[in-house]
Amino acid sequence: MSSVLYTIRTCMDGFSKGQKRIADYILNNYDKAAFMTASKLGKTAQVSESTVVRFAAELGYSGYPAMQKALQELIRGRLTSVQRISASEIDMEEQDLLSSVMHRDMDSISTTVEQMDRAAFSNVVEHLMQAEHIYVLGVRSSAFLAGYLNFYLHLLMNNVTLVQNTAAGEIYEQLVHIGPKDVLLAISFPRYSNMVIHAVDMAYERGAAVIAITDNRMSPLMPYATESLFVRSEALAYVDSLAAPLSLLNALVLAVGRRRKQEVADTFSHLEQVWSKYDIFGKSEDE
Repeated sequence: MSSVLYTIRTCMDGFSKGQKRIADYILNNYDKAAFMTASKLGKTAQVSESTVVRFAAELGYSGYPAMQKALQELIRGRLTSVQRISASEIDMEEQDLLSSVMHRDMDSISTTVEQMDRAAFSNVVEHLMQAEHIYVLGVRSSAFLAGYLNFYLHLLMNNVTLVQNTAAGEIYEQLVHIGPKDVLLAISFPRYSNMVIHAVDMAYERGAAVIAITDNRMSPLMPYATESLFVRSEALAYVDSLAAPLSLLNALVLAVGRRRKQEVADTFSHLEQVWSKYDIFGKSEDE
């Protein structure tokens, strides 16, 4: 991922005066440039938007969005919360916030759909179907994703455990029995948690299959992953956008459910009886 900055440095002598201004700004402020539109970067470097677009092409990218993505992947895992807030303010300051956030979520889902490895997705489903026990792990904002996945998988299968981190060291205690016939499904996005990395390492050493749901091949989970699914998780200031990861988890749950049609039908038939008996759900006024 660092090749974008290396390329800029090595090509510097061949740049035009305007391109050198862009290069200088990116090299000194790449954490900010990564989240600027071509127009905003052009204004900041005092060149035209078309010069910025040509600059990206000069570096060998298919367009400005491709160069921007390379910069974002370079710094995504390194930004502090303060830097993330600053970067998002630059990205959204001239836009309607509601539209900007929701469009970025839609773009993340669209990009995930286009780039998802279908074979890897199928392999992950197969691992879940064959596992003796499935452990689901995510911390910080990814804990929500892990809990969501656990909720639905637990309805479909009776061998699922949500690994929780309510106390220091507790994660490792919950994984103490993990072994070669088991699966650890770990969810982690920048800034990557060391607790997840160490837990994945532990599962790997014990011979368990590790399923990594993360953002790219540079993720620290990758050296341990049996299979991996890459999905966009945008950093919106101090908020992690989880729209695309959540959509991926929905697909995983439905794919597993499709393989267990009769069990799913029996489970929900029983649940409907329980819900009705104990009046679990409120009724609308016309019922």
